Amino acid sequence: MRGKLVKRTWEWNPVLYAPPRYRRACTYEAFVPDPLKGMELQLPGSVVGVLSEAEQAIAGLNVAASPSLAPLARLLLRTESIASSKVEGMQVGIRQLARAESRAETGGKVSAAVLEVVGNIDAMQLAMEEAASTGSVGVSRIIDIHRTLMTNAPNPQVAGVVRTGQNWIGGNNYNPCSADFVPPPPEYVAPLLEDLCTAIADESLPPLVQAALVHAQFETIHPFDDGNGRTGRALIHVVLRRRGLSTAYVPPISVVLAADRNRYIDGLTRYREGNVEGWIEEFCAAAATGAGLAKAYLAAVTELIGHWRRRLSRGADPRSDAAAWAMIDVLPAHPVITAPVAAAATGRAKAAVHHAIRQLVECGVLIPLSESKRNRSWEAVGVLELLEGLEAGVPPRIRGS
Repeated sequence: MRGKLVKRTWEWNPVLYAPPRYRRACTYEAFVPDPLKGMELQLPGSVVGVLSEAEQAIAGLNVAASPSLAPLARLLLRTESIASSKVEGMQVGIRQLARAESRAETGGKVSAAVLEVVGNIDAMQLAMEEAASTGSVGVSRIIDIHRTLMTNAPNPQVAGVVRTGQNWIGGNNYNPCSADFVPPPPEYVAPLLEDLCTAIADESLPPLVQAALVHAQFETIHPFDDGNGRTGRALIHVVLRRRGLSTAYVPPISVVLAADRNRYIDGLTRYREGNVEGWIEEFCAAAATGAGLAKAYLAAVTELIGHWRRRLSRGADPRSDAAAWAMIDVLPAHPVITAPVAAAATGRAKAAVHHAIRQLVECGVLIPLSESKRNRSWEAVGVLELLEGLEAGVPPRIRGS
């Protein structure tokens, strides 16, 4: 066991309602993990092999990165964020989210579920930006990520607030005595978070091993009343970006984890039980699978862009500096797009953007989502289908022209 169990007594609070069978004191055992600092780790050859393959897969995903492919980086980041939400049971799909965001951009209303997933995207973006720009990741940075994540959640009062009470996973809603897992009592949380931040700064381990340990330790600490899973998965990419492994494209590890949630939870349980090597192997296998999927989908989206270009060339055949070409470049990052967003993303004038949209509609690259003259949006043909496949974790089918 990588830690110790501490026995506690749960006292019923008569101010809070509970069914009669829960209105009595009970005992439970909370798990306090060992610190990461000073941890001795010897990986067997089989795990080292999986680790090497995963690092090569992520490096291969990032080797083709260039400024011109920046929209594809945004695409992968959004897909990873949505999948991370899906692990927690938030069933907001790629298509639903893209169309809802477009409505929001034009003043329309969106559901609370969509706003919460958007918060996850924002938190992941914040994590990536801070990972690349800050010298260290302290507890305050983790709190900032959590605050961004939870601001639009149904319980925004917990956003950015480290817990001061006992939380638990499974069991019932009234006490932790029958829970599946009880994280450390609140007095242990602050020192464990400080130790976690020390581990994020330590570069003595391979990046993927470091990310696996940081994530599993964070999930074990469970320092917030809600949003721990999504915050912990954001920290994976903080580590990988800081260590220079995923310099541009994030491997959508959460896509793989969401596909088999029970296996993911079992892996975290094995970590707490002391099978750290087994968890690292599981994590690296998910990273390798995610990177392979991402690379295949980047190739598919790149081919789709070529398909759009050929359609535009055969149809309107605009000048080489026309706004339509610039719009094609940004469509993967904005599969449902409005004229104001297109103008901001391309840096082109409003009139030029509207002319480009007409050209792209005529050649079948864009389809209008409504006939209204106001608050219009357009969908890029083929992108959402590809993203839905990536979200589902299935290999893409390369289309022809």
